[in-house]
Amino acid sequence: MSTQPNTLERATRKVCPEGHSFGHSSRVNPTAHLALSSSLFASASPAACKEVVSAAREKKFEIEHAIFSRGDSVRQVLLLTSGCVKLLRVGSNGHEVMLRLSGPGELIGIAESHTRTHNSTARVQQPCTALAWDIFTFEALFERHAFLRRNMLGMLLQHLDDMHERFREISTERVAARLSSQIIRMMHQVGRQVNGEMEIRISREELGQLTGTTLFTVSRLLSDWDRQGIVAARREAVSIRNLPALVQLSETTPELL
Repeated sequence: MSTQPNTLERATRKVCPEGHSFGHSSRVNPTAHLALSSSLFASASPAACKEVVSAAREKKFEIEHAIFSRGDSVRQVLLLTSGCVKLLRVGSNGHEVMLRLSGPGELIGIAESHTRTHNSTARVQQPCTALAWDIFTFEALFERHAFLRRNMLGMLLQHLDDMHERFREISTERVAARLSSQIIRMMHQVGRQVNGEMEIRISREELGQLTGTTLFTVSRLLSDWDRQGIVAARREAVSIRNLPALVQLSETTPELL
């Protein structure tokens, strides 16, 4: 979920006090301070923060840009500081299937670093900024700092837990429950405040891919919830208007379809 400036400033000061200098990499200071609110830097000392962040450079990506494609060599590791990136695979029928949406504070490109080849495609869903490390530089930092190893493992385990939860939902819950659960998850991952409502930029087709159902079913449910005032559904976005009602939809008793 998008972090309010005052909350972000407090999170940043916890790991790297205000006034801390990043030396020759001061040009990435705004992005660096955003990055430091990521769980990647949990429990890191100011000196470690400085070393890791100073080794990165800021990069910006426009919407629909392919950061990497499946089969590409792993050349860099990215830590998103704003925007949203979707990870996807292409099926045997040529259709794209979304695997995950990644938002600020998440790493892109690290899961496959040991294989040296990407096994998915990363495409920009919303314009992004990120800290970027050359893969060899990042691996050297990874070997030197225990907090990177510990925190990266935690992030990867969280991704795995999210995948297991989605699989459980697809296997045991009705579509309405798993669609509402997915929207709530994305609210925390990539939601942003727009006109007083939490907006998630995602198409109905992509929601269908993430929840294992059809475009028709997603469209029908969102239209119903729109009429009830629970969400505002548009072609490429969903805004949450009544979060308690959406949570209630996600808490239905699991049952086989």
